[in-house]
Amino acid sequence: MVWAKSPGSPAVASTNVDPVSNVEVRQVGKHEFVATNDRGASVRVGRKGAEGAFTPVELLLAAAAGCAAVTAETLITRRVGDGLVARADDVRPEGAHQLDAVPVALEYDVSSLSPEDRAALDAAVRRAIEQLCTVTRTLKKAPPTPLTLP
Repeated sequence: MVWAKSPGSPAVASTNVDPVSNVEVRQVGKHEFVATNDRGASVRVGRKGAEGAFTPVELLLAAAAGCAAVTAETLITRRVGDGLVARADDVRPEGAHQLDAVPVALEYDVSSLSPEDRAALDAAVRRAIEQLCTVTRTLKKAPPTPLTLP
């Protein structure tokens, strides 16, 4: 795919690599959108306060937390069972339009583990997420986000 430069926009990187996946976001009402993937899953997207919809920032947070959870799930459930909860927070000054951080926290019951087993699990989970979680790895890298306009 090659992305064209829109008039008045800065030059952007182009690539000849086809996307691995994509999401289409369609307007369905005033300030209301539906994001759909190629497998038919969809989610409502809207402004802050829109009933039954995620904001774009909330989707970013869900992507970070969800990626960490999916990446670590097998390691965690094999040792402590089900019940994994992942959370990501929006850290920025009020009114700012850029996040300062996207901290991700995983919660699971480690009460059955010895201190040594807990330390080993913590290390394995951190290593897996740092090496395999595409979303959090991408957030750390801050890739270009070229915009194509008609």
